Amino acid sequence: MEEDRQHIIELIRDTADERLYQITVSNPRNREKIAKVKIRPVMLKGSLLFQETAYIGNQVFHGNFGKEALAERIAGYMTEDFRQCEIETTQERDIILVSKKGKININRKRAEGGKDIDLTHNRAKSYILEEGKPVPFLIDLGVQTKEGKIIKAKYDKFKQINRFLEFIEDILPTLPKGRTLHIIDFGCGKSYLTFAVYYYLNKLQGLDVRITGLDLKKEVIRHCSGLAEKYGYEGLCFLQGDISDYEAEEEEPQGAAESGQEDRARDENKVDMVITLHACDTATDYALAKAVKWGAEVILSVPCCQHEVNKQIECSQLQPVLKYGLLKERISALVTDAVRANILEENGYQVQILEFIDMEHTPKNILIRGIKKKSKDKTAAGRTKGMTDFLHIETALQRLLQ
Repeated sequence: MEEDRQHIIELIRDTADERLYQITVSNPRNREKIAKVKIRPVMLKGSLLFQETAYIGNQVFHGNFGKEALAERIAGYMTEDFRQCEIETTQERDIILVSKKGKININRKRAEGGKDIDLTHNRAKSYILEEGKPVPFLIDLGVQTKEGKIIKAKYDKFKQINRFLEFIEDILPTLPKGRTLHIIDFGCGKSYLTFAVYYYLNKLQGLDVRITGLDLKKEVIRHCSGLAEKYGYEGLCFLQGDISDYEAEEEEPQGAAESGQEDRARDENKVDMVITLHACDTATDYALAKAVKWGAEVILSVPCCQHEVNKQIECSQLQPVLKYGLLKERISALVTDAVRANILEENGYQVQILEFIDMEHTPKNILIRGIKKKSKDKTAAGRTKGMTDFLHIETALQRLLQ
């Protein structure tokens, strides 16, 4: 372990200088602690320092460190807290990976092309989809001009897209390797995020993906299908339909003579990720229920309007709150999402409630992220029922997964 730690320290000493673009430490061993760390070089009062941004729950913490302190911090992160570290410089791209058994591998590669390094303290935020770089679907969806400039009225949408891609970036190590990834986006609407996820995974990450966008509106589906065909996105398709009626392709493979072929064919049909963005009311519950039944590895859900609990909730102890319509509406929405998160935990998911985007842009800013664990937490079973009985409610998700 000490030898591995020293190798990491030497790597940071070798790469932490003016050539460094950024360091990203991700894939935490315990998601209740620090979720992700990003580091970039900054010039402060004539000295080169390294600014750390650490994401813990809904909070962000900053700190500036010298090279030696930075090397020690990253060595500590990789031997205790995280499983992946990516170091990008103008000359190389290095990756540190830690196996489940604690074995550390360091892979160093020469970088293709180069990146401009900005050492100013308050430089513009770096987005996954960069400002000034034209992206075809962003242009056609009215977010960018043909020159890549973000249209002022759509800047919040641009930030929302990039924020969602950061969530996708976080869960990449969780997804299966060596086969086509199958993703379903329920209630895709105009499909800003559907196109963004496909572009990020397929074009930027080079992964083989198959994404299905589902929505009730025929005209929206026709428009999005036309754009996918225009861009040559062969792995992206759009279907018209209701979430409650949709069934994924889970059929048994035909003509597979060997069990190994059957397993591979079955894996190809497995749903790996389910996305729901602002699926109204109980539509979110139907999407979550299907994700659980399919055994999806990742669930990313941003709920929308929620009326079911608001119509049912009764509790004499909370009457001083519930007698006010606005407060009743808000507490009902929070309880609904709490029930959803706890039910996912009861079904074997590690769940986080995260802030999707700033409240100033939309009040619908809660994201429920579920990562499937190897085994269910038996202690979680049934713990939601006490709360729902106390409030005299029963949600659609409870009924669907009984």
